[in-house]
Amino acid sequence: MQVGTFVKTLSPHVVEILGLTGLDFAAIDAEHAPFDRAALDLMMLAGRAARLPIHVRIPDTSAATILSVLDIGAAGLVVPHVDSAAQAAEVVSRSRYRGGVRGFSSSPRSAGYGTMGMKAALAAGDQCLVMCQIESAEGLAAAPAIAAVPGVDGLFIGRADLALSIGEDDIQSDRVAAACTRIIEAARAAGKTPAMFVATAAERDRFAAQGVTWFIVGSDQSLLRQAAQGVAAKPPERRP
Repeated sequence: MQVGTFVKTLSPHVVEILGLTGLDFAAIDAEHAPFDRAALDLMMLAGRAARLPIHVRIPDTSAATILSVLDIGAAGLVVPHVDSAAQAAEVVSRSRYRGGVRGFSSSPRSAGYGTMGMKAALAAGDQCLVMCQIESAEGLAAAPAIAAVPGVDGLFIGRADLALSIGEDDIQSDRVAAACTRIIEAARAAGKTPAMFVATAAERDRFAAQGVTWFIVGSDQSLLRQAAQGVAAKPPERRP
C-alpha cells in the first residue's frame, strides 16, 4: 500500500515536515490550490531535500503543463477529469519521451542539470507515474478502456465530482459506492493500480479491503485543522 496526502499550502516547510513521517509521497494540488510554476519548483526542491517523492495534480492536460511539471522533477501526475481512452493516451504521450511527444532537454532538474546523459535521462523520465482521475459518468463508463491504455499506471477515483456527475450529493451513497467498485474492478482487471482520495485512515482501510492500494488521505490543511482541534478547549466556531 502506498499512502500520501495532498499539499494545498504554498510552503516548502510543509513538504519538509511531511518528509519526516512515514508517508510514501505527497501530491501537490495544482488543480485546486494556487501553485504556479515557480511555486511548484520550490515545493519540488523541498521534496528532493526531504527525500519525499512529489506527485502533482495538474490543472490541465496541455503539453506545456505536463512538460513543465515533469521537467522540474515530479515523480508522477494525477490527471483530473479523464473521460476517455483517447484522452488518457494523449496524456501518456505528452508525458513520455520514447513513443511520446515530450520534448527533451538535458538542462532541467529531471535530467540532473545535464549530468545524467541522454539515455539515462530518457529512461528516468519515462518512469513517471500517470494516474488518471475518474470523476464523471463518462469516465466511469470508459474506465475499462482507460485502464487498458499502455502507460496508464492507475485509476484514481475522485468521488465528489463523480457523485455530482451521476446525480448524487452524497459520496457515501450506494450509487457512488457501486461506481467506485466498478472503477476498482476495471483497474484490477487491467493489471493497473486502483487509487483514490479518502478523508480518513478508517476510509483508507475500508477501501484497501476492496483492493485499493494507492491512497491520498486528506491534505495538509485537513491534517492541521484536525490536529489543532484535537488540542482545542472549545468546539470550532462556524465561519463563512
